[in-house]
Amino acid sequence: MNTKKFKLKSNQIKQLIQNIGACIASDKITVSGELIGYMYREEPSFKNDSGWRFFSGTETQKFADQADNFEIFNVNSIANYDPSIIPFLKLPIGSELERKKETKSFKLIK
Repeated sequence: MNTKKFKLKSNQIKQLIQNIGACIASDKITVSGELIGYMYREEPSFKNDSGWRFFSGTETQKFADQADNFEIFNVNSIANYDPSIIPFLKLPIGSELERKKETKSFKLIK
C-alpha cells in the first residue's frame, strides 16, 4: 500500500493532454510539489511507457538511488503538476531538457 501523500489528489487531476502513456517521476515533484527542472525521454522500459522521466533537479545521488523515491504515473498526471512540460512531450526518444532558471520554459540539452 502506498503511504505517500501526493501534492495533488486524484480529483484534482484534469485531462490536459491526450494519453501518451506512463512515465517515471520523482517524489520531489509529486510529493514535495517542486517544479520539474530536468526531463528526458529514453527507450520505453515497460508496456505503455512513454519513456519520459521527470526530476526536480534538486535530487541528491542518495535520493535518486532509492527506487522508493520514484513512482510510475500517467504523463497527463505529471502535466497537471507542471503544465509547462506540455509543449515538449512530442519530442523524440533521446531528448533531454532543463528548465531555464526561474522561468516556465525549458532548453533542449540534447
